[in-house]
Amino acid sequence: MLDQGGLRYKSGAGRWVVAATVLGSGMASIDATVVGIALPTIGREFRASVAQLQWVVNGYTLTLAALLLVGGSLGDRFGRRRVFAIGVVWFTLASAACALAPGASVLIVLRVLQGVGGALLTPGSLAILQASFREEDRGRAIGAWTGLGGVASATGPFLGGYLIAVASWRWIFFINLPIGLAVLLLAIRHVPESRDDDAPRHVDLPGAVLVMTALAGVTYGLIEGPAQGWHGPGPAIALVVGGAAACLFVLVEARSPAPLLPLDLFRRRQFTVTNAVTFVVYGALGGVLFLLPVVLQVVGGYSPLASGVALLPLTGVMLLLSSTSGRLASRIGPRLQMTVGPVVVGCGLALLSRVTTDSSYVTGVLPAVLLFGLGLAITVAPLTATALSAAPVEHAGLASAVNNDVARIGGLIAVAVLPALSGISGSAYLHPDQLATGFRTAAVIGGIWCVVGGVVAGLGIRNPVAGGETAATGPASREFMYCGLDAPPQVTRD
Repeated sequence: MLDQGGLRYKSGAGRWVVAATVLGSGMASIDATVVGIALPTIGREFRASVAQLQWVVNGYTLTLAALLLVGGSLGDRFGRRRVFAIGVVWFTLASAACALAPGASVLIVLRVLQGVGGALLTPGSLAILQASFREEDRGRAIGAWTGLGGVASATGPFLGGYLIAVASWRWIFFINLPIGLAVLLLAIRHVPESRDDDAPRHVDLPGAVLVMTALAGVTYGLIEGPAQGWHGPGPAIALVVGGAAACLFVLVEARSPAPLLPLDLFRRRQFTVTNAVTFVVYGALGGVLFLLPVVLQVVGGYSPLASGVALLPLTGVMLLLSSTSGRLASRIGPRLQMTVGPVVVGCGLALLSRVTTDSSYVTGVLPAVLLFGLGLAITVAPLTATALSAAPVEHAGLASAVNNDVARIGGLIAVAVLPALSGISGSAYLHPDQLATGFRTAAVIGGIWCVVGGVVAGLGIRNPVAGGETAATGPASREFMYCGLDAPPQVTRD
C-alpha cells in the first residue's frame, strides 16, 4: 500500500516496484558480462581483430560510463520513471539491432547506442527505490535490489554460454526483448513517478560532452594506436583531444553553478584515495576478465557454456563472505582490508597465468578464481562503505554514482591497453600459442596493478577515530549494506 511516507516493502505494490527495478538494472548488468563469453564466436564469424573485439566491449562501456551521471540528473529533473522507461525502450531496441548486426563495425556502433540506454535506466532503478519507499522500508527494498541484481549479473556468463550452445550468439541480445517489454509494462503500471523539485533546471551538457569526448579520445588512441602501429596520426590526435577535453572538463566543472561532478568531493583525501583504489583494482579485473573467456575457449578448448560456468565459484564466494567482510570493516576500520584485499586479488589474477599450461579446471582455473574471489570479498564492502562515508550525507547518492563510474572507467581503460601491453593484437586471439603467451603476461600485469592498489590504500586510507570520525572526513555513522558482483553496487540507508 502507498501511504504518506511511501510504499511498504511487504505490500504488493512495493514488490512490483522492486521487480521492475531489479529486472531493468539486471538486464543492463547481464549485458555487461554476457558479451565476454561470446567474443570468440563473434570474432570467428566476423573475422574480427582484437581491436574490434575490444570495441565490442568498450563501445558499450564508453557511453555507459560517460553518461551515467547525466542519466541520474535527467531522472531527477524530468521524472525518474519516465527516464527509466525511456532507457528500457532504448536499450531493448538497441539490443534487437545488435542481434541483427551484419558485421563487426555495425555491431560496435550499435553497442555504443546500447550503452546510452543503459546509462538512462541504470541510475534510475536505485533512485526509484529511494524515492518510492517509506524510510523504514527503504533499506529492505534496496537490499533486495542489491542481492537480486548481483545474482542476475552472476548468471550472465552462464546464460550467455547456454544461448550460444543451443542457438547463436545473437540470442544474448534477442533475450532482452521479452525482458525489456516486461520491465516497461511493470514500470508503466506499478512504478510511481518522482522527481527532485530542487534539482538544477538545466543539465550540465557541456560537462557531459567533455567527459564523453575525453573518454572516447583516450579509448580510441589506446586501442587503435597498437592496432595501427602508431603509423598514422589518428591515434595520437585522439589522445591529445581526449587529454585536452579532460582538462577542459575540470575547468568547466569548477566554474559551473550546477556541475555534473562537484570537484570539491575530491578535496577529501579518503574519497580520492578510495576511488583511486577502485580504478586500479576494477581496471585490472576488467582487463584480465576480458581476455579470460577467450583464453579458456581458444587455448583450453572450453565450450562457451563451460567458460561461462568457470567463474560461478566467484559468485558463491562473494555471496558467502561479503556481509561478513562488511561487518568486520565496521569494527576494525577499512584500512587493513583495503590493503590486504587487493593484494589477494592480485595473487589470484597472477595465478590465472597457469590456465594456459594446466588444462584441468580443478587445478588450473578453480584455485585462481577462489583466490581472487576471496580478495574481492575482503575488499569490496569496506571500499564501497568508505567511498560513501567520505562524502557529505547530502552527496551520498552522487558519491555512489562516482564510485560506480570510476570502476567502469577503470575497466574501459584496462580493456583498451592491457592486450597491447601483453602483445595480443591483430588475429592473435585465434592462435592458441600466441594467445597463451600474451595472457600469461596480462595476468601478471593485472596482478601487479592490484598490488599497487593495495599499497595505495595502505598509504592513504585512514580508519575512523574516536567518536565516529574518520581522520579525513568527519562523521561516518551511516549504515551500509554490501554486494560486489559487478561494478561495486553502492547502497546506503538515508
